[in-house]
Amino acid sequence: MEWTREARYRGLSSISNEAFEHMSEQVKHSPWRQSYHVQPVSGLLNDPNGFIYYKGQYHLFYQWYPLGPVHGLKYWYHVASDDLIHFKNIGPAVYPDTTYDSHGAYSGSSIEIDNQLFLFYTGNHRTKDWKRVPYQMYATLNDDFQVMDKQPIVEGPPCGYTDHFRDPKVWKEQERYYFVIGAQTTQKAGRALIYQSDADFNFNLLGEIQTGLSDFGYMWECPDLFKLDNKDVLIFCPQGLEADGMNYRNIYQSGYLVGDFNIETLEMSHNGFIELDHGFDFYAPQTTLSKEGERVLIGWMGLPDITYPTDVYNWAHCLTLPRVLKVKEDKIIQMVHSDVEKLRRKSNETKLEINDKLTTVDLIQPSRTEVNISINAFKADTLKIAFSNYDEEVVEITYDKNSAVLELNRRLSGELPSNQDDQTRSICLDQPLKELKIFIDVSSMEIFINEGTHVMTTRLFPTTPYQQCKFSAHSGTVGLKMKQYELKRGKS
Repeated sequence: MEWTREARYRGLSSISNEAFEHMSEQVKHSPWRQSYHVQPVSGLLNDPNGFIYYKGQYHLFYQWYPLGPVHGLKYWYHVASDDLIHFKNIGPAVYPDTTYDSHGAYSGSSIEIDNQLFLFYTGNHRTKDWKRVPYQMYATLNDDFQVMDKQPIVEGPPCGYTDHFRDPKVWKEQERYYFVIGAQTTQKAGRALIYQSDADFNFNLLGEIQTGLSDFGYMWECPDLFKLDNKDVLIFCPQGLEADGMNYRNIYQSGYLVGDFNIETLEMSHNGFIELDHGFDFYAPQTTLSKEGERVLIGWMGLPDITYPTDVYNWAHCLTLPRVLKVKEDKIIQMVHSDVEKLRRKSNETKLEINDKLTTVDLIQPSRTEVNISINAFKADTLKIAFSNYDEEVVEITYDKNSAVLELNRRLSGELPSNQDDQTRSICLDQPLKELKIFIDVSSMEIFINEGTHVMTTRLFPTTPYQQCKFSAHSGTVGLKMKQYELKRGKS
């Protein structure tokens, strides 16, 4: 169908239950439905929202357009879990059903206040002449996680900023409430602003976070500000950065600053912006504290303005696995959360001596595999690791010891998304390659390098699952151990 403006802004009430069930059945028959990642029951999923551990469960919401694989009238869809991996679908939670969010319930966060869950988000309202008016809102949920009340707390952008003003991330500190929010100046420069309120939710603008990044993209989306390992961390998603060598290769970026933030002066010292993920498909991450008090991140495994092969089946995108964050030498380390180990079933282990002759190992479960590779002796110039199927589709990881560059190549991996430059992504490692932890699902791969020092995330759309892992080395040998786990299906 043609996705006109009118078509994109139809809501769930515009179709019958039978029509929605028919669409959901079409989604289920897609060959690329994931096994253990959160994914939409229909339509389009994007930003994770409202991520929180509340009353003994993890609650996670995501941006959802239910009627097709496009950006349109957004809802918040709710999933919940006792851990961070077995999420169950609860259903739509926030509907765009007031004047303030008439054209979409956009991204935001959540907080527990007096044993009640409050959601903070941006309501997208459009006037008759299609002028956008953003409202920052809160919604209270009852014990059945249904919205009881919605209220606007900030109308429109402040003076000096455009209507690109969204994505509040809320927290409480010393009896006051704060939120950081993404903004665009009237000079088309991205910024993050801070608001403050007492218990009455009468939020006032404190000002811009002073990062010194005066010309760094035209909009900053999905900011997140928190303390971690005695450092302050600001995560945000700058739009409009030009590619710079191996950096900023995606259409939009996600990254962070680590340093010291002064809430009085709004100044943040730091050593520069660093990307969170050097793969193809990662955006709009959100963090929360786990029940153990760890800082956990989940991101959108996708990007705006890109057409994916799943679109023809009326769905698009999924969320990443949960990642535990640590700070080491002013850089964020990301390791997959230990709850993911609950997916493990049978395993096998192989010790290999890799040379210029191809060494092939069958995957223990082609579409649901965790592959851990530990290198004990690297005496070659390069190591290539290729995951392939019998249709000669392949995704390759190549490490060059001399340059310390690791490359991910999906040119021949199967069907490809549109509107992405090249089909390789690279990262220069801080230390020699010692370890890879790779999670393969039906249509994705998440690669954790050197105990989470670097991460590369990609969607993949092979004709059939990758059945084999093939190793080769150039100009020498590489000794390694490969341990595989078959992974169970998740419940979402």
